[in-house]
Amino acid sequence: MKQLIIVFLGGGIGSALRYWIGQYLNSPKYEIPYGTFLVNIVGSLLIGVVLGFTLKNQTLSNNTILFLVTGFCGGFTTFSAFAFENQAFLKSGDLASFGLYTLGTLLIGFGAVFIGVWLVRLF
Repeated sequence: MKQLIIVFLGGGIGSALRYWIGQYLNSPKYEIPYGTFLVNIVGSLLIGVVLGFTLKNQTLSNNTILFLVTGFCGGFTTFSAFAFENQAFLKSGDLASFGLYTLGTLLIGFGAVFIGVWLVRLF
């Protein structure tokens, strides 16, 4: 039960922060939903840093990992919004934004995880 509460708290904080960022950066005046893009990339980087740190030092407790990775990053990042926004691009026929957003999110997101792990190894 303790782990469930830890994940719940981390997820709540991550979700609230994602909402706040989305309110400022997911605007109809932008073609690409920059808020969703930003939280997915930053969340990927954070997961890479936390898990890279854990692999290198083995000093984070399981509860800390649950709070940061499963809770916070799970609530902060959003695959469902990413999928919905891409569906909207396809529905409107905006193939350029669909391609740019999809490839950019996937490539930069994967890269951010690798960069996070790499940064931890440097220090």
